[in-house]
Amino acid sequence: MSASLAVAAGLQFRPMDESDLAWVAAQDVELYPFPWSAGNFADSISAGYGCWVMLDGAERVGYGVLMMLIDEAHILNISVVAARQKGGLGRRLLEHFATRARQAGARRLLLEVRPSNGPALALYGRTGFQTIGRRKGYYPAHGGREDGLVMSLAL
Repeated sequence: MSASLAVAAGLQFRPMDESDLAWVAAQDVELYPFPWSAGNFADSISAGYGCWVMLDGAERVGYGVLMMLIDEAHILNISVVAARQKGGLGRRLLEHFATRARQAGARRLLLEVRPSNGPALALYGRTGFQTIGRRKGYYPAHGGREDGLVMSLAL
């Protein structure tokens, strides 16, 4: 992934903590029809997953959850606040996760995405992810279930 991005120079990442839970849950409600709860994020922190908040200066602009397996890493949640989307922040969050995964010895990064999520699919494609499978009925959807595309990035 390229490091040439049009984002603020003050971008930083810090571990998510209990003080972030209400904020990340509120963002998830704004961003997704079937959001994670504060409890889902708290459980991820308790489980020892890599839970991160992305900051532009003092402003929280994104967050995500990365689960490490033996030689793989799995992005469970990756989100940029609605007002800051389409500015390169999603790519920076992906780069952060890829760096953390490499440092932990992962050889690939995995994620699932809804086939209906065109902007996310475009971002993942631009950053080198390849579709490697489909999980039938993976996501809840209004009126039923939606498949999840499994995508992989070699590290």
